[in-house]
Amino acid sequence: MGLLPRTAADDTSDPGSPSLGATAARGAVWSGVSTVILRLGSVLVGVVLARILSPDQFGLYAVALTVQGILMTVADLGLSAEIIRSEEPERVAPTVATFGLISGTSLTVATVALSGPLATLLGDHRAGSAIAVLSLTLLLAGVSIVPYGLMLRRFQQRELFLISLVDLIVSTAVTFILIAAGLGVLSLAIGRVAAQAVSSTLQFMAARVRPRFGLDRTRWRAVLAFSLPIAGANLFTWILLNVDNVVIARLAGATALGFYVLGFNIANWPMSALSQMVRSIAMPYVSRVKDSAGALPMLTSVIWAMALPAGVTLAALADPLVHVIYGAKWAPSVPVLAALGLYGSLRVIFDLFAAYLYALGRSRGVLWLQVLTIVVLTTGMILMTTRHGIVGAAWVHVGASVIFILPGYLGIIRATGVGLGALARACLRPTLATVPACLAALAACHLITAPVIALLVGGAGAVAVYLAVMGRWLLARVRQVRGPQAG
Repeated sequence: MGLLPRTAADDTSDPGSPSLGATAARGAVWSGVSTVILRLGSVLVGVVLARILSPDQFGLYAVALTVQGILMTVADLGLSAEIIRSEEPERVAPTVATFGLISGTSLTVATVALSGPLATLLGDHRAGSAIAVLSLTLLLAGVSIVPYGLMLRRFQQRELFLISLVDLIVSTAVTFILIAAGLGVLSLAIGRVAAQAVSSTLQFMAARVRPRFGLDRTRWRAVLAFSLPIAGANLFTWILLNVDNVVIARLAGATALGFYVLGFNIANWPMSALSQMVRSIAMPYVSRVKDSAGALPMLTSVIWAMALPAGVTLAALADPLVHVIYGAKWAPSVPVLAALGLYGSLRVIFDLFAAYLYALGRSRGVLWLQVLTIVVLTTGMILMTTRHGIVGAAWVHVGASVIFILPGYLGIIRATGVGLGALARACLRPTLATVPACLAALAACHLITAPVIALLVGGAGAVAVYLAVMGRWLLARVRQVRGPQAG
């Protein structure tokens, strides 16, 4: 890549920069605001699609997205993380761009060729055409790794938000136009490719780079040595999030998968916003903060104070939420949402722990934890889906997170010098404050029969109770993140 002159945002790459904390905080604000707005937009689009499409059609698209999501992670090869952490991003950029192009092209060709067998393997051959179309996003993502990594490094969350907004608009417009033309599920895939093409182009413009490829023989081994374990860990993260889709599609069919995916998507509303903020801010922040071990409990307390009440309240309001927004035909998604709301809270914390370990160069430990977790999850999914259907599959996530994944992360983190007692104390107050908020939501659901009123009163009550207990505490912690820790 040919890089243009450094921007002011690049100055935060100095570990001693006093503005790092403030810059990261501004980036976090933009990341949080943008993901909330974009999530609301995506939710509105999803509601309309759920009203138009049947659970079976929804399941077919979910099969295609499962393949695309896993392969998109592989296409990155962990290379964007190398751009974020490198002391000389300008020098490694051509090598990173070359690897990204090779990866994206290879995966696109292979996926197009194998789209039919992949669809059959996942339970429904009808998803083959959508898989083939979505594979084009792999090439586009591979080409734009460098500008995307540079924008994260510079905390350009405002620009990323605007690009994502354009992405959503393009995807929505193309999708609905093609649905009106009668293309059905394939419309969603074509819309996704069109949006990816536009957003990749805008990333080059916003990062002020142009495509340039090359291979630095003195650096390529080091680039791959750092990036591949992260790519592996990211791949396993996606498999962890999608092994349930694979098992359900095979054992229960596309219609059951449609119900499950809807519940999963609703649970993802707040958690995707929080996870995006964590992924875009935590790694560059921890990479350059002076006391990374001391920063983790502080960051954990802030993230947990947002993730736990969001997940618990979502679970408590699952029934009125599904009925009001999506309609009675999606009622089988309610118990799925109740379980996955709780799981989502833990997943956000796992994203934070992984970002912390990546920043310290401990990516191999995360990779091995993900490998072992896949074995546990896959076994549990097969057993529980066979016996208890999609609800059993949802609760496997919660059980595996509490019994296996959380202890695994804590063991790895302890070896970096972080005190587990400090982490526990950081999470105690948000955990206790979530209890009365949850009770307020549950009380509304049980005492009010009208779903719309129950949803509004329960949601408002939970938020009011939680902020009454935690508002000042949370503001103080946010100020602490902006303070001398980054100095």
